[in-house]
Amino acid sequence: MNMISGAKALPRTSGKAAGVGLLTAAMLSIVVAAPARADPLSFEQAIARAQANAPSLQGKRLGAQASQAARGAAGALPDPKLSLGIDSFPISGPLAFKPSQDNFTWVKMGVSQDIPNPAKRRAQRNRADADINAAEAEVALEARTVEVGTAVAWIKLAFAQQRLAVVDKLRGQLDRLVRITPSSVAAGTARPAQTLAGRQSLAELDDRREDLIAETDRARAELTRWTGDVDPSIAGQVPNFVVDRSILRPSLDQNPLLAPVEARIGQASADVLLAEADRKSDFGVEAAYQHRDPRFGDYVSAGITVSLPFFTRNRQNALIAARQAQAGQADAEREAALRALAADLEARLADHAMHHAQWMRSRRTLEPLARERVGLETASYGAGRASLVEVVDAHIALVDAALTTLDREALVEIDGARLTLTYRSAGR
Repeated sequence: MNMISGAKALPRTSGKAAGVGLLTAAMLSIVVAAPARADPLSFEQAIARAQANAPSLQGKRLGAQASQAARGAAGALPDPKLSLGIDSFPISGPLAFKPSQDNFTWVKMGVSQDIPNPAKRRAQRNRADADINAAEAEVALEARTVEVGTAVAWIKLAFAQQRLAVVDKLRGQLDRLVRITPSSVAAGTARPAQTLAGRQSLAELDDRREDLIAETDRARAELTRWTGDVDPSIAGQVPNFVVDRSILRPSLDQNPLLAPVEARIGQASADVLLAEADRKSDFGVEAAYQHRDPRFGDYVSAGITVSLPFFTRNRQNALIAARQAQAGQADAEREAALRALAADLEARLADHAMHHAQWMRSRRTLEPLARERVGLETASYGAGRASLVEVVDAHIALVDAALTTLDREALVEIDGARLTLTYRSAGR
């Protein structure tokens, strides 16, 4: 936007005042032009932002609007036709090219209107309604896809940030330990080579930290895809998704993932009715005005036309059979999609149970043991019964255990989000 269009001319100022004014204007323009950083998004806010801004979902909604707009034309009468022409113009004989002397030559202007049979017009409206249902099913499916994708991206970003925090915390502890190594060498309680082990471990942790930074950036980019925020940040806790098999399994019949397949069944059924309507006659009306030489007078004429579907075996019946086969195909595809959805649900439930058991094992056993090992090795090192390398190894093992716990927890939360959001019924 041009911020100064239409502004009145300002009075002249001194050079110093003008310089200050220009500097102020420049600073103001920088502040105005700088993009405001988006506020941190909670899980619910991220879902709402994605539902409002996802281009794929907006496209599906526009498609549904197009189908609804086209509904008004379904079953409407075709446009009338205007005809203009010359009838009985002489081109041979004694009156050739002398239409003014021939009382059979006239200029004709007529209007005709085709009238499809009522069954065909009803079938056209049914097909338009089926198209609307199909478009709305695509909207519901894409909305579910956007919701699940946003949820997974938000959870991935949350756990990526937690992993970074864990690595930073444990690296700080290891760094403090490595810093006291030279004094231990000077005191004779550690060998000089042991200082290298600590520095090497710190470098390896830095490598892992770089991996986690890249993972965080990837998760942020994925969240940007759904919400549209250039540099999204998150706030709040990860939701606790309760996976209830007794609710998810009976909800499969109403799942939006099946809606497009069911909509195709409706379209195929409407096509069958449309093909059957072709076996009935269509009509047409026409009226014409014929103008002749004033000596002979003018004429008007009117008539009707009726289509005669005599050869239904090779035309209408063949088309009806094809449409019925397509309807049967749509029914079979719906059953196949339902079975695939049920199998996928069972597989995901099995994975979720496995991931949850592994997370509990890591949280209750593996990570506590790693922390206990760090304490014991540190105490032994202080008592002179353990080497610095053993203490460093214990810290590295703790990093591994802590990250493994977070990895497994992330899998559990992602499983919960996908199961709960994907397989719940359309009305929930």
